[in-house]
Amino acid sequence: MNKKSFCLKVCNFLFALCVSAQAQQLTKISQIGFLSALSASSMASRMDAFRQGLRELRYVEGENIVVEPRYADGKLEILPGLVAELLRDKVDAIVTTGPTTTRPAKEATSTIPIVMGFDTDPVGSAFVTSLAHPGGNVTGLSALSPEISGKQLELLKEIVPRLSHVAVLGNSTTAGNAQSLRETERAAEALRIQIQYLEVRDPRDIETAFREATKVHADAVIVLPNSATTAHRTEVVKLALSNRLPVMYYTTEFVEDGGLMTYGVSITDLFHRAATYVDKILKGAKPANLPIEQPTKFELVINLKTAKQIGLTIPPNVLARADRVIK
Repeated sequence: MNKKSFCLKVCNFLFALCVSAQAQQLTKISQIGFLSALSASSMASRMDAFRQGLRELRYVEGENIVVEPRYADGKLEILPGLVAELLRDKVDAIVTTGPTTTRPAKEATSTIPIVMGFDTDPVGSAFVTSLAHPGGNVTGLSALSPEISGKQLELLKEIVPRLSHVAVLGNSTTAGNAQSLRETERAAEALRIQIQYLEVRDPRDIETAFREATKVHADAVIVLPNSATTAHRTEVVKLALSNRLPVMYYTTEFVEDGGLMTYGVSITDLFHRAATYVDKILKGAKPANLPIEQPTKFELVINLKTAKQIGLTIPPNVLARADRVIK
């Protein structure tokens, strides 16, 4: 074999190795866990937003990425087992859907990256050291925006001019709850509205809270972020309708299910942005170096059909400000 022929064969061999390595790299399928304390139907809009974010970043499920969802269907005690399943599957990252799921994920691993699709107060929950410098294997998005609570009360005052007494359904164990309540009370003082706080820690507390709200003659209700009310939002909406109470919710999902209105952080936007974190992590970024991002998109959604059912007329100036009106 002459020298020229030998060199040509070596070059072809090296080229084949490079092509093979590149092909393996291109065909590597990343696995992403998606952990929820609720049901698949409850999380549908959030999952859709996350998947849309992945598609926009040129991820194709089944080709270069696989999303592995795990739903607890409200059975919080099985969450550690679901996390263990994802770890056994050797996922590249876990996307969590709230503090209820971030905690068991963080307790189970300090090495697998965890991306919070939504959290009310990640520093207060001790998931990260700070928003700017998370410092561990957890990063993602925060929905903490307590000043919204005051705006919610102002909107209720606009649609219920004689508003004088508002019941606030919350959970004192939920991070960010105390701050939101303080903002509501501050706005209530300025508007001369009486606030009645009602604790809802368990689904069984929901009906009791509405019974108490009608007992004290509340003119309206504000529901603060709470896993119990999220998991049982259909029941919450039905109780609000049966008691003909105007209710301000914290996510659009309530309004889509028949609730009156919501003003707050766009949760679907947060999950859409969570895909960016996954992308950065898959490309080598460390969660400890990815700052927690704050909400940037807020939305006012009103259900006119529900307003009619409870005999409420929404002022034109409020409707004009709505991002979406359900008729």
